[in-house]
Parts: sequence; C-alpha cells; structure tokens
Amino acid sequence: MSAWEVAGFLLCVAVATCAQSITGFALALILLGLTGLFELAPLADVANVATVMSLFTAVIALRGTHGSLDWPILRWTVAGSVVGVAIGVALLAWLSANVVLALRLLLGLVVIACAVVVLVRTHPLAERSSRASFQGFGLLSGVLGGLFSASGPPLVYQFYRQPMTLDAVRDTLVATLAAGGVIRLVMVVASGQFGMRSLWLSALAVPLAMAITWWLRRHPPAWRRETVLKVVCGLLVVTGVGLMGPAVQGLLGRA
Repeated sequence: MSAWEVAGFLLCVAVATCAQSITGFALALILLGLTGLFELAPLADVANVATVMSLFTAVIALRGTHGSLDWPILRWTVAGSVVGVAIGVALLAWLSANVVLALRLLLGLVVIACAVVVLVRTHPLAERSSRASFQGFGLLSGVLGGLFSASGPPLVYQFYRQPMTLDAVRDTLVATLAAGGVIRLVMVVASGQFGMRSLWLSALAVPLAMAITWWLRRHPPAWRRETVLKVVCGLLVVTGVGLMGPAVQGLLGRA
C-alpha cells in the first residue's frame, strides 16, 4: 500500500470508529464499505481487521457489566452464530478466490439492506422471543459476520424488540457480537485466511480505534442519537450504491 492508501485506510478507520462509538453499531459495515468503495485493501483483509477492532472495543464496553447480561439469550444466539460464521467464512474464501466482483456486489447489497433494517422502527414485544428465534437470528448474524464481520444489524433488530432493560439489551448485544467475533477470528486463523496483511492493517487500526473510543466515551458529542443514526445509515446507503455500481458494470461487461 502507498502512503496515500494507508492514510485513506486510517481515515476510514476513524470514521467507522466514531460511528460505532456514537451509535453502537456499523463499525464493520462502514469500514468495509468505504475501503471497498475506494479500493484501499482487499475486502477479506478488512473484514479481519474489523473483527480485531470490534474485540478490542468490546473489552472496554463490557467492563463491569456481568450483572446486566442476559445469559440465556447470549447462549441461544451464540449457538446459532457458530454455524452461521462457519458458512460465512467458507463463502468468503470461495468468493474472494473466484468472484471478486460478485463479492463487492454482495457487500453493497448487505450494506444497503442493513441500513434499511436498522432504520425500521420496531415495536416492543409483549413476551420474549423463543429460543429458536434467537438461534435463527444468530445464524443469520453469523453468516454476515463470517462474510464481512458485520453481524450486528440482525441482532440489533432482534434484541431491541425484547422486553428487556436498555442496559441488558446493550450489554448482551455487545457480548454476543464479541463472542461471534472470537468464533470468526478462530475460524479464519485456522483456515489460513488471516495473513500478514491483515495483521499489519490491524496493528495500524487498533491503536487509532482505541484512542477514538476512549476519547468519545469521555467527551460524548451533544448530538441527538436519532440524527446521528440517520446520518450513519445515509452514509451506508451511499457507500453501498457506490460499491454496487462498478460491480454491476464489471459483471455486465463480462456477460
């Protein structure tokens, strides 16, 4: 990577970390979307970086939250995520090796779909969803996590509908995403998909992400959460369209 590409990558890391710190989601989606849009690094490597970044930030977020975790929901969701992550990692390896343009198109679709899902207003449920429901959402989340390290949106949709306190929802969501990140990291390392470039980019990204997270936790911006959420989702939609355009042109050119 050139110096300009490294600088661009770090700028994308900063934008994604700010969004994650303020809204609680979208780190991987924005990081993959922006780096893919400007073709700064291979998507598979950036997905690995996003996994490592999310684990480091989760360590900070989960300090002192043991009592607020909903352990049954955590276990049920993670049980589904294990299978989903395995499927997603296998798909990523095949798509990266065989259909790069299709991978960019798929990422663009996922980015846009996740932005729409997160913006959809959901009504709280009268009763907690079933174990099978959490396992199903865990499976879907795992597939997205295995592919793009972007497992959050399905779980955000599922968790925030439950009759739980806000602290329990937030902390259980963070713990579930961290568990999925650990599973993904183990699988990509074991399958040889975490190379030196992923390690080098992680070494660049993690200190910056930790510094921004630390700063924003102590100096939170005085913006309305709803406004920031709309801005982030708008950025996701623009990024998704930008990813899909060249991919569609490339695929049509091959037809």
